[in-house]
Formats: sequence, C-alpha cells, structure tokens
Amino acid sequence: MAALGSIEDAQNGPSVRRSAVLLALRYYCGELRRQWRVAVPALTLPALGNICLFYLAPLAVAGLVGHLSGGGDGTVDALLPYVLGFGAMLLAGEVLWRVGLHFLNRTDARGIERLGVVGMDDLLAKDTAFFHDNFAGSLTKRVIGFSSRFEDFADTLTFSIVAKVVPLAFASVVLWRYHPLLVLVLVGLIIVTGFLVAPLIRRRQALVDRREAARVLVSGHVADVLANMDTVRAFAAEEREAAEYRARIAEQRRLSLLSWDYGNLKVDTVVAPLSVLTSSVGLLLAVALRGGLGVEAIVVTFTYYTNAIGIMFEFNQIYRRVESVLTEAAQFTELLLVPPTVVDPVDPQPLRPADASVRFERVRFGYAGGTPLFDGLDLDIPSGAKIGLVGQSGGGKSTLTRLLLRLMDVNGGRILIGGQDIARLRQADLRSLIAYVPQEPAMFHRSVRDNLAFARPGATDAEILRAARAAHVTEFVESLPDGFDTLVGERGVKLSGGQRQRIALARAILRDAPVLLLDEATSALDSESEILVQEALWQLMQDRTALVVAHRLSTVVRMDRLVVLNRGHIAEQGTHGELLQAEGPYARLWHHQSGGFLIEDDAPDVLHR
Repeated sequence: MAALGSIEDAQNGPSVRRSAVLLALRYYCGELRRQWRVAVPALTLPALGNICLFYLAPLAVAGLVGHLSGGGDGTVDALLPYVLGFGAMLLAGEVLWRVGLHFLNRTDARGIERLGVVGMDDLLAKDTAFFHDNFAGSLTKRVIGFSSRFEDFADTLTFSIVAKVVPLAFASVVLWRYHPLLVLVLVGLIIVTGFLVAPLIRRRQALVDRREAARVLVSGHVADVLANMDTVRAFAAEEREAAEYRARIAEQRRLSLLSWDYGNLKVDTVVAPLSVLTSSVGLLLAVALRGGLGVEAIVVTFTYYTNAIGIMFEFNQIYRRVESVLTEAAQFTELLLVPPTVVDPVDPQPLRPADASVRFERVRFGYAGGTPLFDGLDLDIPSGAKIGLVGQSGGGKSTLTRLLLRLMDVNGGRILIGGQDIARLRQADLRSLIAYVPQEPAMFHRSVRDNLAFARPGATDAEILRAARAAHVTEFVESLPDGFDTLVGERGVKLSGGQRQRIALARAILRDAPVLLLDEATSALDSESEILVQEALWQLMQDRTALVVAHRLSTVVRMDRLVVLNRGHIAEQGTHGELLQAEGPYARLWHHQSGGFLIEDDAPDVLHR
C-alpha cells in the first residue's frame, strides 16, 4: 500500500548504515574514554568479582576435594582453611561487584546525560530543511534512544564481555598449569564457534536494519497523527489512520519475527551443539589426563569448561544486545553523516554593523531540484526604511525573509546587514539583529509568559507586560484560567490563530531588534484588532528597518516603499500612490482585492460576474 511507505526508502544503503554504526560506536567508546576514572573500575571490578566467585572459589573446593581424595586429614581444623578460603573468595567477589556497580551507575548516568546534550546540540545545529524532511516524533525517538542506549552498551560491555573474557583469561592460566592441551582445546572450540557464527550474524544484520527502519516508520506515523489530531477528527479519519497504524505495526511485527527467528533457528542451532561438545571434550580430557593431574584438576577443569560454554552459548545473545544498541543508536548517528548546509564560518567576523541597512546583491537562489527562484536579485533597503513586499503567492516574498534570517543559504551573491556579509557572521549574532514574526507563529507547550519571554529570556515582568499590552495580548490573557501562567498546549492549540499571532507580535516588540521582519503578521487578526495592532507595529517600526510581507495590501499602504515580486523578479517598486498611478502589476492586485484579500490572477474575476 502506497501510504504505508517503503522500508527500503526509510533506510540508507549498507555502507551508510555501517558508517552510522561505527560513528555510534565511536561516540560510545569516546564517552567511556572521557570518564575513564569511573569507567575503568566500572568495567574491571565485576570481572575481578567473577574471578573470585567462579574461578578462585572453585579452586578452594577443588583443593578440599583433592585433600580428602589423597587421604588427608578430615578433621575440622584441617579442612577449615579451605572453607575459610572459599568464603573469603565469595565475600571478596560480592564486594568487588558492589563497588563495580557503584562506578558503573555513575558511568551510565553521566554518559546518558552527556550524550543527550551532544545529540540535542547536533539536532539544533541542523538547518531548517532537515526538520521539514523528518518527523518530529522520529527525531525524538532517535535522539533519546541515542543517549539512553549508552546504558545498555556499557552494561553489556561490563557484564557480558569484560566480566566473561577476563575470567576466561584467568582460567586459561590455571588450566595451563595443569596441562596446555586443556587451554588449547577450550580456546580452539571458542574460536571455531566464533568463525561459524559470525557469517550467520552478518546475514542477520540486514534483517535487523529493516526491523529498526520499520520501528522508525511506526513512531513517525504516531507522532504525525497526534500532532494533527484536530485535522484527523475534522475529516472523520480515525478509522483510516487506525488502519494505517495497524498496517505499519503488522509490518514491524513481521520483520521483528524474521530477525528473532533467524537468531533462534539459525545461530543458536550452531552454538548449542558446540557448547555441549566443549563441555564433553573438557571432561573427557580431564579424565584421560587424570593420571598426571589428579581429582583436583578434574574438578577445576569441569568447572572452568562449564563456565566457558556459558560464554559460547551467550555469544549470540551478547551480539544481539550490542547489535540492538548500536543499530538503534545508528538511527540517530546516520543523521549526522550529512552535515548541515547552513553553518557558522570557521573564522566569523565580530558583530559591528554600521547601521541597520539591508542589501541583497546579485542574489541567486533555488530550492533543491527546482529552477532558480532568484537569479541576480538586487534590493537595497536603507537603515530605518519601511519596505512592503507584495505579489502573488510563490513570488519569493517569504523566501527573502528566510534568506535574510539565514535559515537557508544563497547559491550566489550575498546579503548584507549594516555593511556586513551575513554569511561571515555567527548565526546567533545575525539573528540577534532581527525580530521575526512568521506566517504561522510557533507556540511552545509552556505558559503564555514563557512564550512571550522566549524572545528575550532576561526580560523583566514589567517589560513583558508592556510588550503584551502593546500587542493587545492582555485583552485575552485576563480571561484565561491562570492568566500569564496558563499553559497554551502543544503548538498553542488552546489559543485561537489571532491570539497566537498577538503573542508572536509581542515577542517581536520585546525582542527590540534593529531589523523587523513581518511575514503576514496580522493575517489572523480581525479588522478591529488589526487596526489596534498596526498602530503598535508602527510605533515598533520607528527608527527600525522593517520588511513586511503582505497579501492583504491594506496593511502596507503606509510603507516608505513597496516592492512587487513576481516569480523571483522585482516587477516594480515605489510608494502606494506611485504604483497606483503606474497602473502596473500592483495596481491590478489592488483592484482585484475583495475584502482586503488577494485574488490570484488565474482565479475567476468575481467583480465582473
């Protein structure tokens, strides 16, 4: 079904996935190196504890058995050292485990915290186009999974790898003292198991990749539906979306079973017989060599070989855990393989604009895969000028504002503010010069006060209140349950479009920046509110450079200059009166408006019907 999406489309090629897995591994190992003071004891103390519990303690028991079988004294006094040694090893093992876990807990917690910060910083460094191409829900799952799975990585490395391999090395030393053949057989069978299982695990990796891609699609669909629940209800699409979800989750179940069954029916069926063979061969060798080794060696060999086959049988489980951890982490790190297109310069200029003038010089820009929108655009806006950008949809008005904010980079030419090329400035410095009100004001799921203060976090309550009054926010805030402390809901769902726009305008007022960008800033206001807010905006525009995008031409008639854009070109510019007298595109737009809204050129001429 087309709506379901393709798993293959959701995942990158094998080489990209491999690079992403290696990058995730590099991040995780780098985090262990960064906090080596706690990571080293976290990794090694449980292994030493296992040596005490499973290898040294059995030596005490073997020594006791050897003493008795050799006709030694069976009194309590004679056997007490063996018993005390056994108890001491068990106690030492438990102490080492407790201390190791103490360090491991701190390794996990600090690693999750730091990787969470790293992941969020990397997301914040992405350009705007990246967020347009990815589900918010999928990104959330990926970045949280990237940090949280570090705990599983560190725990698996500690408990399942280091805590098993280091004791195995100790066991090899002990067995070598009895007879080198015991070590060679044990290590040889483990290596053979690894060689036989490795190709099966590599083939299983493709199944795991598809399974994880299916999980991303499921989480993305859930986030998309929840974020647009009003639209789902308005179109009575609940059952349709539920069916879509059932199809996606069924595909995830199918791919999960494929990968799990492959591990159970393919990998484990190779490991299980080899583990049995290892245990049997070890016992057989110990018995065959008993003449020179004695009962003590038989007990030790049997115990050590039994412990070793546990490692062999867990080989697939260990790999599955590591594989699962790195595969999920790679869902995030693969996003980092493509660097953002909008980045700060290596050697940024300090911010020192001569004034608040804005200049577009021979600007060339086109969206990916499309024809150029701007090709050599020149536009000079003196400091303090109020410019209206008008024209039909798709003419490039909003694109100009986004280029000025450097949410996208020009393909050619340059843009200057106060004589400084914005591409030579840090993005944060550039945007500190600009107060921006977009067409669709974004609201955080926070209080009204927090949404207002977002423009200037250090603003006082008095400054926030002044901005709210100027944008007529106070008129509706007073009716809210908790006033300025009322939560506005996700994306401001508890507020009307006009209320959200007033808050966005108050942000711009509070920002108090030298350049003001208004992209249809009053389109969601009723006529009475628009008049009031426009007066506040005119006060705000005083001594500031203002670019105002408008379809409703009544909002820009008082501007110093109007620039009419048509398919990326400046069709004409001048004052409202001059453009009406010219009887060009602007005059036609003006006469085609009904009720203050713009009628597209290809729409029926309702005035002559």
